[in-house]
Amino acid sequence: MSKVEDFLNKEEEAAVIEAIRTAEKNTSGEIRVHLEASSISAETEEHIDAFDRAAEVFDMLHMDNTKESNGVLIYIAVDDRTLVIMGDKGINDIVGQDFWESTKNIIVSHFKNGNMKEGLVKGILMAGEQLKKHFPYRKYDKNELPDTISVG
Repeated sequence: MSKVEDFLNKEEEAAVIEAIRTAEKNTSGEIRVHLEASSISAETEEHIDAFDRAAEVFDMLHMDNTKESNGVLIYIAVDDRTLVIMGDKGINDIVGQDFWESTKNIIVSHFKNGNMKEGLVKGILMAGEQLKKHFPYRKYDKNELPDTISVG
């Protein structure tokens, strides 16, 4: 049995969703979290590199359909114990290669201590702060993607 179902309980899921909403109040950027057991390709149904699978999920969740191309996916393959943070073209064109490393490090440090919810909440809020610098919230901005945790 996969550990995806045990990764977050209902209260923890609610806290992560609230962190997404809080982070997005200060930026036009969009943050999504996706959990699945393993990095299995939707096309070939074979195990693939986590980054490649995150790219598939990014497309599947229409993360590239934001006005400013500023969607961010936090992809977690629970059984594989892998984490990828992927930004859309609008973000990648502006920021350096290591832009998400500090966010990833915060998440991983909490995961190593078994604090999955805390890692995601802290990482999401940090991502929101980083997005705010380059994509500040403006009064005409709207929430372009659902503030939910998707599960594959």
